[in-house]
Amino acid sequence: MKKLLVMLLIICMAVSMAACSNGNNDTTQSPASANGDDPVAENNTSQENGGATTETNGSNILVAYFSRTGEQYGVGVIEKGNTAIVADMIAEETGADTFEILPADDYYPTTYKELTEVAQQEKNENARPAIKDEIINFSDYDTVFIGYPNWWGDMPMIVYTFLESYDFDGKTVIPFCTHAGSGLSGTEGTMKSKLSGATVETGLAVTGATAQNDQSSARTAVESWLSKLGY
Repeated sequence: MKKLLVMLLIICMAVSMAACSNGNNDTTQSPASANGDDPVAENNTSQENGGATTETNGSNILVAYFSRTGEQYGVGVIEKGNTAIVADMIAEETGADTFEILPADDYYPTTYKELTEVAQQEKNENARPAIKDEIINFSDYDTVFIGYPNWWGDMPMIVYTFLESYDFDGKTVIPFCTHAGSGLSGTEGTMKSKLSGATVETGLAVTGATAQNDQSSARTAVESWLSKLGY
């Protein structure tokens, strides 16, 4: 009888020690970690997502551009605008900040024929479409590249809005455009007359087809142009 009691006591002690051991292991793991979530990792991810945008590099050079997607002449339906492609190349080569000129009310059609009709109407009316965003620190920039598609032998009217929205006195302004055969169409001279207090340098014209379908040639043209300008 005594042997039986001793054996039962030994078994009870063993079970009790095992339970205590399991309880100690549980306390080393937080509920969040047990579910596969790491609060520290989540905080780091939030900081990365909320960091500086890729458009800002702290440069004193700005690339401002207006560009359209959708159906475009000679290249079909595109997801990245012709001018945007060239703008990114310039920014990469110069380390410039970038600013996309976006309409406050984007009523522009995504089909080519209808877009040209709206562009012509805006030109005939000498319209000034409102721009969605504002460059608060524009005075920080010494050099401003301004890009646009050639619409009816001219800059889009929203680019005129941009030119009239800021003080360009003392700045170096460098135009560039994409086109379907008309080049800059005298827009360099127009920019000089609009920005009499700025120094307007020689511009660059790249066909939309080259920007979309032969980006190696487009980049070579950008690099050669920038080199002549001293960049």
